[in-house]
Amino acid sequence: MRIPAKASAFLAATVVLTGTACAVDPATTDSSSNGGGQKLTVACGAMEEVCSAWTKAFTAKTGIQTSFVRLSSGETVARLAAAKAAPEFDVWHGGPADGFGAAVEQDLLEKYIGPTGEKIPARYKDPDGYWAGVYVGALGFCSNKKILDELGAPVPTSWDDLLDPKFAKQISTAHPSTSGTAFTTLWTQVTRLGGEDAGLDYMRRLHNNVLQYTKSGTAPGQVAGRGEAAVGLVFSHDCALYKERGMNDLVISFPKEGTGYEIGGVAVVKGSKQQEAAKKYADWALTAEAQELGPTVGSYQVHTNPDAKADERSVKLDEVKLVDYDFEKAAKAKKSLTSRFDSEIAAEPKA
Repeated sequence: MRIPAKASAFLAATVVLTGTACAVDPATTDSSSNGGGQKLTVACGAMEEVCSAWTKAFTAKTGIQTSFVRLSSGETVARLAAAKAAPEFDVWHGGPADGFGAAVEQDLLEKYIGPTGEKIPARYKDPDGYWAGVYVGALGFCSNKKILDELGAPVPTSWDDLLDPKFAKQISTAHPSTSGTAFTTLWTQVTRLGGEDAGLDYMRRLHNNVLQYTKSGTAPGQVAGRGEAAVGLVFSHDCALYKERGMNDLVISFPKEGTGYEIGGVAVVKGSKQQEAAKKYADWALTAEAQELGPTVGSYQVHTNPDAKADERSVKLDEVKLVDYDFEKAAKAKKSLTSRFDSEIAAEPKA
């Protein structure tokens, strides 16, 4: 088993943008260390602001010049696979664990859990040592209360609520082939409804209410915040950020049947020419110091390092019903399931 298989252990213990390279400002580099002239490139699956904060802080601490490319989970796996012989990235930081699992299946990640990783609880990391978790987030509904009122619809609290004809072209979600967030949505339906056929049937019915499938998993929250749709399907911490930054009509809710969640990871890319520097980055990403950077730039996921100070704006996981999310099974099913979604749902005209 490469990935924690069941969310039950997790529960017991815890009761998109374009891919643009962002160079680190050399002025942030610690002058006491030049990093030996090393350079790292990080494939970053988190919010762009926190990707920038992470890489700048690592450069300042170590002197290793570090840049990032913001990519969704699906894009990251595709690019790692395409450049397997000569990797363009050294580290993958952020993005759901099932994406990391898909990368492991294709032999794209180096087995490495360093000394810092020993502090991370076992439920938050790959038992075979290919990745470790840096944060946890819960999938939710990010709704625009003003649009809901115009539609005469209450704040949704059920997956079935989203199937209401009132929501025709009023649901924004990403595409599960490119977005880890959207695949979490898809796998949540498979889990709660008891199989792939049933999960795809739900997504087929939801398809009629979808405005568009975005590339990035964070984009639907912004679509809802701008009033272009009533509901965006995103991780709740993204919705909290958009509301904090002025999209005041947004409200967060969770489905009563249960919702999926992510464990965002960090891993060393197999074949990277900067293995030692990449391992230093992976070690650092798991520290309390690194994880506490998130809330300073509006990234409100739950920390995995027990020494990291929790932020009051983060979701309280014991107050949300989570489905029994099997990350290992999700990773193995991802390729075939997203292919079925493409051919059976996304390609079909809306009713």
